[in-house]
Amino acid sequence: MTIVCAILILGGLFFYAVGVVGILRLPDFYTRLHAAGKCDTLASFLVLTGLALYNLSDFTLANVLVSLKILAIAAFISVASPTATHAITEGALISGVQPWTKETRAK
Repeated sequence: MTIVCAILILGGLFFYAVGVVGILRLPDFYTRLHAAGKCDTLASFLVLTGLALYNLSDFTLANVLVSLKILAIAAFISVASPTATHAITEGALISGVQPWTKETRAK
């Protein structure tokens, strides 16, 4: 069980790192926010699932309730993060932030 939890947590850390690389390397606001939103949502879900499973190593009612709360947080993040990302990009589009194209890149 500990190995499965470690794999889930390390997978989440990997996707956090990929999100950071995406934020640093991608050319404009929209692609950076896309990388951050996708990677953070998946990474949070993996880390929280790993923590919930690790908490169940000592199987008691209190630990089951804590694990259910952790999974509820993961479910909330899975819904709220893409919604917030969409709202931010919609606001940027309305404000006039232009998407990157090959013609607008710095020379």
